[in-house]
Amino acid sequence: MRRSLSARSFFSKRANVQSLETLDSLKENLIDIKGKVVIVTGASSGIGEATARSFGRNGAKVVLAARRVDKLQTLAQEIEAMNNGAEAFVVQADLSKLEDIQSLVAQTIQKFNRIDVLVNNAGFGRLAWLENLDPLKDIQAQIDVNVMGVIQTTRQVLPVMMKQRAGSIINMCSMAGLVGTPTYTIYAASKHAVHGFSEALRREVKPWGIDVSLIYPGGVVTEFTQHAGIKRKTNAKTPKFMLLTAEQVGDAVVNLVRRPRRMLIIPWLWSVTAFMNKFLPGLVDYTTINRFTIPEREDELKLPPSR
Repeated sequence: MRRSLSARSFFSKRANVQSLETLDSLKENLIDIKGKVVIVTGASSGIGEATARSFGRNGAKVVLAARRVDKLQTLAQEIEAMNNGAEAFVVQADLSKLEDIQSLVAQTIQKFNRIDVLVNNAGFGRLAWLENLDPLKDIQAQIDVNVMGVIQTTRQVLPVMMKQRAGSIINMCSMAGLVGTPTYTIYAASKHAVHGFSEALRREVKPWGIDVSLIYPGGVVTEFTQHAGIKRKTNAKTPKFMLLTAEQVGDAVVNLVRRPRRMLIIPWLWSVTAFMNKFLPGLVDYTTINRFTIPEREDELKLPPSR
């Protein structure tokens, strides 16, 4: 009996030691954020603002890019006041314009002489039935910012990171990049494009020491809902217990730089939805159409077809 207890005690202590060694190893392998030069697009509000603030708290040199320069300047003052070595640099940029993107990268290099992290966060959604979306303001504009903005910004930053043989690119995706739902047609198309772009890019640039990560948040409490034009008869929305704050997403982005991964779904429960959509698409189609699409368009469906 004593031998058995001694053996248990020995293995228990050994397991504890191994656990501590594993934790120490993980800490040693984490990338230090302090002093890193980080570009955050769409930094004037929501997830972009929270992400920039989180990098600032970790002592990074944060380049704040967006169109609303007054909001960027307020955020820059906040980051500079943290007194932890963090710096903030404001660049007004419209991510749908190549010349603005080129200027953003050129100004960053001129100021800091390197780029360690790119967070492609700028984007917006217009959520409505496809036939009701404006061809330019709703459809083309989403593709210009959500897709072309990500691609062109990455294209301009990439040669810098390749010369450094190091870098981290974080592309803000969405659950819409894994699961397409009604009224999200263009937004989902743009985020699926970001998914495919990031997957291919990751396999291109890893030999250069560059990590490419995708983050897929579910519902987040930001200005997105106000600007998306969401109208629901069914009152369908993300359950409160699954809603994220912008700060939670921003912290998750910083942690992806510290410990790079291919993709991160938050909260993790959305992984179940992604799994079902991939392996049980018929069930997801049936449920979505009968519980959302038909009830939402019931009045229109009652009208007789035109002759």
